[in-house]
Amino acid sequence: MIQIAVNPEEIRACFAVMHQLRTHLEPDAFVEQVQRQQAHGYHLAFLLGAIGPVAVAGCRYGLNLAWGRFLYVDDLVTDSEHRGQGAGQKMLA
Repeated sequence: MIQIAVNPEEIRACFAVMHQLRTHLEPDAFVEQVQRQQAHGYHLAFLLGAIGPVAVAGCRYGLNLAWGRFLYVDDLVTDSEHRGQGAGQKMLA
């Protein structure tokens, strides 16, 4: 099931997967940064597996003259143990 992380606990649960893509991040700074970005329209979505998130995507909606309303995906990563099983495809769908 795909969910949107809305509280610090859900954001922190996404850290281990996101850290595989953004290795410079630290857990507390990650939570704080996501919350700052959420105030500006950022959404942190995650695909929940049996023991926690198996894929994470950070995205935001935009609006411009060229494309009208669009979704921009800033980050998309699947946990290394779950790659090749369609998690990324589910996130994009």
